[in-house]
Amino acid sequence: MAVSGFEGFEKRLELHFFGDDNDPTVTTMGLRLLDFESLENVLRVVQCTVVSAVGNHFFDAYVLSESSLFVYPTKIIIKTCGTTQLLKSIRPLIHLAKNLGLTICGCRYTRGTFIFPKSQPFPHINFKQEVIYIEENLPNNLCFRKASVMPSKNPSYSWHVFSAASDNGAHFSDGEFTMEVCMTELDRVLARKFFKTGGDSAAKEMTELTGIGNINPRALICDFVFDPCGYSMNGVDGDRYSTIHVTPEDGFSYASFEYVGSVYDDQDDIVETLKKAVQVFKPATVSVSTTSHRREVWTRVAHAMEPLGLKCRSFAMDEFPTAGTVVFQTFTAARRK
Repeated sequence: MAVSGFEGFEKRLELHFFGDDNDPTVTTMGLRLLDFESLENVLRVVQCTVVSAVGNHFFDAYVLSESSLFVYPTKIIIKTCGTTQLLKSIRPLIHLAKNLGLTICGCRYTRGTFIFPKSQPFPHINFKQEVIYIEENLPNNLCFRKASVMPSKNPSYSWHVFSAASDNGAHFSDGEFTMEVCMTELDRVLARKFFKTGGDSAAKEMTELTGIGNINPRALICDFVFDPCGYSMNGVDGDRYSTIHVTPEDGFSYASFEYVGSVYDDQDDIVETLKKAVQVFKPATVSVSTTSHRREVWTRVAHAMEPLGLKCRSFAMDEFPTAGTVVFQTFTAARRK
């Protein structure tokens, strides 16, 4: 493995807010009323910028220089890679939301194990430091707090989770699930497809050439290709999103796929979506974290992996107050031990 390189593993922050139900602008627009300059100022603190954006009736999706940002009326999700200082966004976002009449009621922070942990700046030096920093920047009304490191058989693939919520009931949706997929040791031939070759249409060509466009044919895709290599995309499908980020270099190749859906979706569709995403990269190692209030989704993950020659190596489950159950599974190519 390279001594140092680009950190593909993302940090992910999800903040939920509530406002006056009698004020229709809060329920229909809310955080989407934040002006672009305010968002840019927050991202500057995190140390990234917007490179592409798309929106629909439900939310706005931004591709960042280091991953993605999603803004809904009452929730915001920021996912950043590299050496960004993601958690520094908490305080300014709470302040901006307050100016719109919104109060924070839920927070969830997740990440994998960094490939280059020594390169991470404060407050991401280690998980203990991250938890201290989050707790110092959350108001006291978020009283249901829990931090956990979910293990796997390989210590390089632990899953770190912090959640906090208030007791007013305005929390994470009961019927929704979030699936976070981290893939390493990508197939070298497939990884080469994520090196830039074309001009202005390079991103669109990459989306089609790699099969990413077929993962969810219904989605409106906002894509971006980096120079000399690397790729990001957000897929917008109604009120849901998917996102992919690729660091294709040998020695620390990495790709992530995140998918937000409903437990009421066709379970076979969920399996097919996951299979298609993993087949784009044919990784040697995959970890899948599923956050949901129901068990239907995570039980299907192994069904998606087995036909791809990926064997389940570890399984961990933990309950987080009001945020649901997190299930963390790791898989490696069956030919590898």
